[in-house]
Amino acid sequence: MSLPGLYIHIPFCRTKCPYCHFYSTTDLTSVDVVIASIVGEMELYADEFDTFDTIYIGGGTPSLLTIQQLDVILSGVHRHFHIPPNAEITIEVNPADGDLAWYRSLKNLGVNRLHMGVQSFSDQALTFLGRRHRAEDAVAALENTVRAGFDNFGLDLIYGIPGQDMQSWRESLARAVSLAPPHLSAYQLAIEEETPLWQRHQRGSFDIPDEDASLSFFLETSAYLERSGYHHYEVSNYASSPSRKSRHNQKYWDHTPYLGLGPGAHSFKEGRRWWNHRGIEGYLKDLAAGTAAPVAGDETLSREDLRLETLFMSLRTARGIDLAAFRLQFGENLLKEQHTIIQPLVDRGFIVVNDERISPTTRGLAVADQLALIF
Repeated sequence: MSLPGLYIHIPFCRTKCPYCHFYSTTDLTSVDVVIASIVGEMELYADEFDTFDTIYIGGGTPSLLTIQQLDVILSGVHRHFHIPPNAEITIEVNPADGDLAWYRSLKNLGVNRLHMGVQSFSDQALTFLGRRHRAEDAVAALENTVRAGFDNFGLDLIYGIPGQDMQSWRESLARAVSLAPPHLSAYQLAIEEETPLWQRHQRGSFDIPDEDASLSFFLETSAYLERSGYHHYEVSNYASSPSRKSRHNQKYWDHTPYLGLGPGAHSFKEGRRWWNHRGIEGYLKDLAAGTAAPVAGDETLSREDLRLETLFMSLRTARGIDLAAFRLQFGENLLKEQHTIIQPLVDRGFIVVNDERISPTTRGLAVADQLALIF
C-alpha cells in the first residue's frame, strides 16, 4: 500500500471568492495562533502516523503566509513525522501573491510543487469570479515559478462561466498551454448552496450552461488538451507525463490513508473518516485543552460504503477499476456478476474492458458519478 499523505488546511483568504464553499475567513488576526495550533495538532498524531510521502498545503490561500510562517509549519512537519527525500510537497498559490524572491525562498524551504489558482485568462471572467488577480498577474506568476526553478507545477481553470462561449474557453486553454504547465486541472463552475454566487443565481442574475453545453465544454477540453500533449488521467485533471500527475490527490481516489490538519480538514485511515471543527474558534478551543484532537465528527465506512466509494473513485480515473484487486477486496467478480450492466455500457461507448480493467472512455468520464451508481 502507498504511504499516507498529509493535508494542511490554511483557513485564511484576503478576499472570499463568491463561488467558494471551502472553509476560510478574511479575518487574519489569528494567523499565527492557528499556525502554532496546527503544529501542536501534529504532535497528537505522531504515534498514529509515522511517514508521509506527500504534503499538500491548501486552503484558503496558503500563499498569503510569509516564508517565516510557512517555515514554522514545515519545520513542525519534519520534527514530528518522517518525510522521505523524494516526497512531493505542494502548496496552493494565488497569482496575486509573491514575487520572484518569495518563490525562490519557497523552493529553499523544500517545496517542490506549486498549484496555482489561475481559473481564467479572461479578465472579464476573473471579475465575475471575484478573483483578486488579472490575467497578466497569472502569466507573471507562472514565469516566476519557472525562474525560481520549479519544474513541477499545475494550474486550475474553470469553464461554464456565464458569458463564456466555446471560443473564449479555447483561448484560455491555448494561453494556458502556451505557458507549458506540467499539470492542468479544468473544472466546471459549480454553484454551491449558500455561497454568494448561489444567492445571485437564485435571484436570476445569470444563467448557467445546460447539460448539453456542459458536456460540450468537457469533451472539447479533453480533446484540446490531449492534442496538446496532456494525458486526461482523472475527470478534471491532465498531466504532461506520468511523473507530473498529482501524487497527493491520487491518494484520495484509492483509499490510501491521509491525515488532515487545520480547521475543517478531513482524514481517513482503515475505513474510518473524521473531520475537524470547521470554525477556528472550536478548533482552537479543543487544542487549547491539550487532551484530544479537534475532531468534530467521524464515521466508520461499512463494506458496502467502501465498495461504492471504490467504484465511484475508480470510475473518475482513466485507469478505471482493477478487477483483480476489486475481486480480492470485495469477493465480487464484476465481469461475471454485473455482465448485464457492463455490456450495454461498452456498447454505448461509456467504458472499455481489457487487461483486467474496466476503464471509462472520455464520454464515460463526463458521467463518471452516474456510472458508479449503476453497478
